[in-house]
Amino acid sequence: MNEKAMQPQQDAVFVKGNLMRHVSIMSFTASIGLMAIFAVDLVDMVFIAMLGNPSLAAAVGYAGSILFFTSSISIGLSIAAGVLVARSLGAGQNTEAADQATRVMIVGFIVSALVVILLMANLEKPLVFLGAGGETLQLALSYLRILLPTMPILMLAMVAMAVLRAHGDAKRATAATLLGGVVNAILDPLLIFGAGFGLEGAAMASAAARITILIVALLPVIRVYNGLSMPRISLLTTDMGGLLGIAVPSILANVATPIGTGIVTREMARFGTDAVAGMSVIGRLTPVAFAVVFALSGAIGPIVGQNFGAKLYPRVRGALNAALLFVFVYVCIVAIVLYFLRQPITQLFDAKGDALALVLLFCGPLAIAQIFNGWIFVSNACFNNLGHPVYATWVNWGRHTLGTWLPVTIGASIAGASGALVGQALGGIVFAALALWLANRVLTNELELPDRHRFDHEARMHILQSRRH
Repeated sequence: MNEKAMQPQQDAVFVKGNLMRHVSIMSFTASIGLMAIFAVDLVDMVFIAMLGNPSLAAAVGYAGSILFFTSSISIGLSIAAGVLVARSLGAGQNTEAADQATRVMIVGFIVSALVVILLMANLEKPLVFLGAGGETLQLALSYLRILLPTMPILMLAMVAMAVLRAHGDAKRATAATLLGGVVNAILDPLLIFGAGFGLEGAAMASAAARITILIVALLPVIRVYNGLSMPRISLLTTDMGGLLGIAVPSILANVATPIGTGIVTREMARFGTDAVAGMSVIGRLTPVAFAVVFALSGAIGPIVGQNFGAKLYPRVRGALNAALLFVFVYVCIVAIVLYFLRQPITQLFDAKGDALALVLLFCGPLAIAQIFNGWIFVSNACFNNLGHPVYATWVNWGRHTLGTWLPVTIGASIAGASGALVGQALGGIVFAALALWLANRVLTNELELPDRHRFDHEARMHILQSRRH
């Protein structure tokens, strides 16, 4: 009995200890995995470029658009898994945590398998809609026909990593991603050049990396944390509303990002290839320099979820405040580093004309604007873990549609390509302010008002008892 009672305290590691330390460790360890993914993507493009056929790189770009939308489903389900498991652990319900993880995996596998079947039967249509044709279309088709069927594997892997983070084990989740990146980097030259598979070899290497991530992430979930229960039909007939209520808004929120990117790229195309090239450089710099910020939403989720499940409400607000401060300090430090490295960076990418101006602008004052993106990520973690995931959907879609198109268009009309970049940053400031206001409302409603209502109820009961006596 005593041993069982102690178990929740061992699993819910975030319900005690320094909150800033938890936020820092979770963010930095999660960012290592993200950096590995971005680095592998860059290595892929380098090797593919060595083949000397421009159509190959274009094919990967078109295929990547399809893969991004499919991965949004996996991301949404992994967010749901992290929230539900962390809440259960915080409440000391270990069996329920295992049931929640298993439920998400079953549902995710079924959904991803159906999406794969649907896309494989109509694969050419979305590629043509995106603009692929001729040799590029055929290359994209061959790439996707190898990698797309591994979507269920990627989904299971992402859910397993979310479960590890919910248990406070960001190190093993990061190790899974790193090992997957190593496998990809090793197999790329062997399959692309050594075996002569070309672009299809790159797809095979990525597929092998996904399998590696799944194995490395799933084993500790089962062996170390006993984090999965026996699959059964009852898991699909109970508490599905809680799962879908988090997963669906999270999926929709993630789909908003490429919409905003497309709006900015389309606007930049008006100013020529140099402007588009500058945006491409910034697109490669941003995830590497600010991977910690991108990782923050998933990193802080388990901290908020466990303390909310344990009803430690002051620690919930403390975790969010610590995350906001962490973003501010980290972005300021990175912005200073980018400023002093701006010249070597522009030389590395041979930036000229508008490309040079955009990169210098980004490595100067606009890098600070990542603070506001980070605050949006923190707010979204608050929404997802406190039962209001639809707010994250509204904020993300607003940020990447109205909050992008309007200021980017106005900025471009005033100051050209540089004005468009400034407009994008200004839109982020507006929606960060909106996100923080909404987050404060959620915190007040979910954490403070229940306590106030409970106090009022106890006060009324005390008065009634006094009158009786």
